Amino acid sequence: MARRAFTTAALTMTAALLLSACGGDDAPSDDIKGADTGSESPSTSTPASAPSDVKRPEITLPSSFKLTFENWTSSDPDEQAVLDDGKEQLRAGYAAIIANDPDSEALAFYDTAAGLSQDQKWIRSYTDKNVTVVGELPVFDPKAELFARKTKAQLRYCTDESGARTKHRKTSEETGNPAGTAPEVAYTVTMQKNAQGVWQTVSTTSKRDGCS
Repeated sequence: MARRAFTTAALTMTAALLLSACGGDDAPSDDIKGADTGSESPSTSTPASAPSDVKRPEITLPSSFKLTFENWTSSDPDEQAVLDDGKEQLRAGYAAIIANDPDSEALAFYDTAAGLSQDQKWIRSYTDKNVTVVGELPVFDPKAELFARKTKAQLRYCTDESGARTKHRKTSEETGNPAGTAPEVAYTVTMQKNAQGVWQTVSTTSKRDGCS
Protein backbone atom coordinates (compact mmCIF):
# COMPACT_ATOMS: atom_id res chain seq x y z
CA MET A 1 0.00 0.00 0.00
CA ALA A 2 2.94 2.22 0.23
CA ARG A 3 2.41 5.17 -1.96
CA ARG A 4 5.70 6.31 -2.69
CA ALA A 5 6.73 2.95 -1.26
CA PHE A 6 6.02 2.38 -0.06
CA THR A 7 9.21 1.23 -1.68
CA THR A 8 12.29 3.18 -2.55
CA ALA A 9 11.59 4.33 -6.06
CA ALA A 10 9.23 7.25 -6.25
CA LEU A 11 5.66 6.23 -6.88
CA THR A 12 6.55 2.75 -8.01
CA MET A 13 4.37 0.57 -5.96
CA THR A 14 2.35 -2.41 -6.94
CA ALA A 15 -1.08 -3.33 -5.78
CA ALA A 16 0.24 -5.61 -3.09
CA LEU A 17 1.24 -2.87 -0.71
CA LEU A 18 -1.20 -0.54 -2.32
CA LEU A 19 -1.04 1.67 0.65
CA SER A 20 2.43 2.65 -0.32
CA ALA A 21 2.04 5.70 -2.35
CA CYS A 22 4.89 6.46 -4.60
CA GLY A 23 8.27 5.19 -5.44
CA GLY A 24 10.24 2.79 -3.43
CA ASP A 25 12.26 -0.35 -3.28
CA ASP A 26 9.72 -2.52 -1.62
CA ALA A 27 7.26 -4.32 -3.80
CA PRO A 28 3.82 -3.05 -2.74
CA SER A 29 1.29 -5.49 -1.54
CA ASP A 30 -1.59 -3.16 -1.08
CA ASP A 31 0.01 -0.34 0.89
CA ILE A 32 -1.30 3.08 1.34
CA LYS A 33 0.43 6.39 1.37
CA GLY A 34 -1.27 8.60 3.87
CA ALA A 35 -4.76 9.31 5.35
CA ASP A 36 -6.85 12.26 6.84
CA THR A 37 -7.98 12.48 10.40
CA GLY A 38 -11.25 10.99 9.71
CA SER A 39 -14.64 12.04 10.73
CA GLU A 40 -17.74 10.27 9.69
CA SER A 41 -18.20 12.63 6.79
CA PRO A 42 -15.96 13.10 3.75
CA SER A 43 -12.71 14.87 4.56
CA THR A 44 -11.77 18.10 2.87
CA SER A 45 -8.75 20.26 3.51
CA THR A 46 -7.20 23.53 2.49
CA PRO A 47 -3.65 24.40 3.63
CA ALA A 48 -3.88 26.94 6.46
CA SER A 49 -0.76 28.81 5.43
CA ALA A 50 -1.49 28.82 1.70
CA PRO A 51 -1.00 32.19 -0.05
CA SER A 52 -4.36 33.93 -0.35
CA ASP A 53 -3.84 34.75 -4.02
CA VAL A 54 -3.45 31.12 -5.06
CA LYS A 55 -6.62 29.11 -5.63
CA ARG A 56 -5.86 25.58 -4.50
CA PRO A 57 -8.10 22.65 -5.43
CA GLU A 58 -10.52 21.27 -2.87
CA ILE A 59 -9.66 17.65 -2.12
CA THR A 60 -12.20 15.30 -0.58
CA LEU A 61 -11.62 11.87 0.93
CA PRO A 62 -14.47 9.57 2.01
CA SER A 63 -14.90 8.43 5.60
CA SER A 64 -13.93 4.91 4.49
CA PHE A 65 -10.31 6.06 4.17
CA LYS A 66 -8.83 8.14 6.97
CA LEU A 67 -5.55 9.85 6.23
CA THR A 68 -4.24 11.24 9.52
CA PHE A 69 -1.34 13.68 9.75
CA GLU A 70 0.31 13.65 13.17
CA ASN A 71 2.27 16.69 14.39
CA TRP A 72 2.23 18.12 10.87
CA THR A 73 3.36 21.57 12.00
CA SER A 74 6.49 23.71 12.13
CA SER A 75 7.25 27.02 13.84
CA ASP A 76 9.03 28.08 10.63
CA PRO A 77 6.49 29.47 8.10
CA ASP A 78 8.60 28.38 5.12
CA GLU A 79 8.78 24.82 6.42
CA GLN A 80 5.07 24.91 7.17
CA ALA A 81 4.33 25.83 3.56
CA VAL A 82 6.27 22.76 2.43
CA LEU A 83 4.39 20.57 4.92
CA ASP A 84 1.03 21.97 3.81
CA ASP A 85 1.56 21.40 0.11
CA GLY A 86 3.20 18.03 0.69
CA LYS A 87 0.15 16.99 2.71
CA GLU A 88 -2.28 18.11 0.02
CA GLN A 89 -0.28 16.36 -2.69
CA LEU A 90 -0.53 13.10 -0.77
CA ARG A 91 -4.24 13.60 -0.19
CA ALA A 92 -4.71 14.34 -3.89
CA GLY A 93 -2.98 11.08 -4.79
CA TYR A 94 -5.20 8.95 -2.61
CA ALA A 95 -8.28 10.86 -3.71
CA ALA A 96 -7.33 10.02 -7.31
CA ILE A 97 -7.04 6.33 -6.45
CA ILE A 98 -10.42 6.32 -4.75
CA ALA A 99 -12.01 8.26 -7.64
CA ASN A 100 -10.34 5.90 -10.15
CA ASP A 101 -8.85 8.98 -11.81
CA PRO A 102 -5.12 8.85 -12.74
CA ASP A 103 -5.60 12.16 -14.59
CA SER A 104 -6.67 14.03 -11.46
CA GLU A 105 -6.38 17.79 -11.90
CA ALA A 106 -5.80 18.24 -8.18
CA LEU A 107 -2.78 15.94 -8.31
CA ALA A 108 -1.45 17.77 -11.37
CA PHE A 109 -1.69 21.01 -9.39
CA TYR A 110 0.71 19.68 -6.76
CA ASP A 111 3.08 17.82 -9.10
CA THR A 112 5.68 18.87 -11.62
CA ALA A 113 5.53 17.05 -14.96
CA ALA A 114 8.05 14.50 -13.71
CA GLY A 115 6.26 14.08 -10.40
CA LEU A 116 2.91 13.61 -12.11
CA SER A 117 4.30 10.90 -14.38
CA GLN A 118 5.53 8.99 -11.32
CA ASP A 119 2.31 9.47 -9.41
CA GLN A 120 0.17 8.33 -12.31
CA LYS A 121 2.12 5.07 -12.41
CA TRP A 122 1.48 4.67 -8.71
CA ILE A 123 -2.24 5.38 -9.10
CA ARG A 124 -2.57 3.00 -12.05
CA SER A 125 -1.01 0.25 -9.96
CA TYR A 126 -4.37 0.38 -8.16
CA THR A 127 -6.80 1.37 -10.87
CA ASP A 128 -5.45 -1.22 -13.34
CA LYS A 129 -6.28 -3.88 -10.75
CA ASN A 130 -9.71 -2.35 -10.09
CA VAL A 131 -8.96 -1.75 -6.41
CA THR A 132 -9.33 1.23 -4.10
CA VAL A 133 -8.05 1.93 -0.58
CA VAL A 134 -9.86 1.72 2.76
CA GLY A 135 -8.97 1.90 6.43
CA GLU A 136 -6.65 4.34 8.16
CA LEU A 137 -3.18 5.52 7.25
CA PRO A 138 -1.29 7.65 9.80
CA VAL A 139 1.35 9.95 8.31
CA PHE A 140 3.83 11.11 10.94
CA ASP A 141 7.29 12.36 11.89
CA PRO A 142 7.49 15.04 9.14
CA LYS A 143 10.74 16.90 8.51
CA ALA A 144 11.02 19.69 5.94
CA GLU A 145 14.31 21.16 4.75
CA LEU A 146 14.66 24.10 2.34
CA PHE A 147 17.67 24.95 0.19
CA ALA A 148 18.65 26.71 -3.06
CA ARG A 149 17.44 30.06 -1.67
CA LYS A 150 14.22 28.44 -0.50
CA THR A 151 13.16 27.42 -4.01
CA LYS A 152 13.72 23.70 -3.43
CA ALA A 153 12.91 21.46 -0.52
CA GLN A 154 13.02 17.93 0.78
CA LEU A 155 10.16 16.52 2.82
CA ARG A 156 10.55 13.33 4.84
CA TYR A 157 7.81 11.49 6.66
CA CYS A 158 6.68 8.02 7.72
CA THR A 159 3.45 6.07 7.31
CA ASP A 160 2.04 3.13 9.23
CA GLU A 161 0.09 0.75 6.98
CA SER A 162 -1.15 -1.48 9.80
CA GLY A 163 -4.74 -0.27 9.46
CA ALA A 164 -4.89 0.26 5.70
CA ARG A 165 -6.13 -2.16 3.06
CA THR A 166 -7.02 -2.34 -0.60
CA LYS A 167 -10.58 -3.20 -1.62
CA HIS A 168 -11.63 -4.71 -4.93
CA ARG A 169 -14.29 -2.53 -6.52
CA LYS A 170 -16.37 -5.46 -7.80
CA THR A 171 -15.93 -8.22 -5.24
CA SER A 172 -15.40 -5.95 -2.19
CA GLU A 173 -12.58 -8.27 -1.14
CA GLU A 174 -10.15 -6.45 1.17
CA THR A 175 -6.44 -7.19 1.21
CA GLY A 176 -3.73 -5.97 3.56
CA ASN A 177 0.02 -6.33 3.40
CA PRO A 178 1.35 -9.91 3.45
CA ALA A 179 2.12 -11.43 6.84
CA GLY A 180 5.56 -10.46 8.04
CA THR A 181 5.65 -7.20 6.08
CA ALA A 182 6.97 -4.26 8.10
CA PRO A 183 4.05 -1.79 8.38
CA GLU A 184 6.09 1.41 8.53
CA VAL A 185 7.43 3.09 5.40
CA ALA A 186 9.80 6.07 5.26
CA TYR A 187 9.36 8.56 2.41
CA THR A 188 11.61 11.23 0.97
CA VAL A 189 9.92 13.76 -1.30
CA THR A 190 11.85 16.21 -3.47
CA MET A 191 9.91 19.43 -4.06
CA GLN A 192 10.29 22.77 -5.81
CA LYS A 193 8.36 26.03 -5.59
CA ASN A 194 6.62 27.14 -8.78
CA ALA A 195 5.98 30.71 -9.95
CA GLN A 196 2.71 30.84 -7.99
CA GLY A 197 4.44 29.87 -4.76
CA VAL A 198 3.08 26.30 -4.69
CA TRP A 199 5.44 23.57 -3.52
CA GLN A 200 5.19 20.84 -6.14
CA THR A 201 6.47 17.28 -5.88
CA VAL A 202 9.28 16.40 -8.28
CA SER A 203 9.95 12.83 -7.12
CA THR A 204 9.32 10.49 -4.21
CA THR A 205 11.35 7.61 -2.86
CA SER A 206 10.51 5.26 -0.05
CA LYS A 207 11.98 2.57 2.14
CA ARG A 208 9.95 0.01 4.03
CA ASP A 209 10.97 -0.40 7.65
CA GLY A 210 13.08 2.73 7.24
CA CYS A 211 11.50 4.76 10.06
CA SER A 212 13.42 5.30 13.26
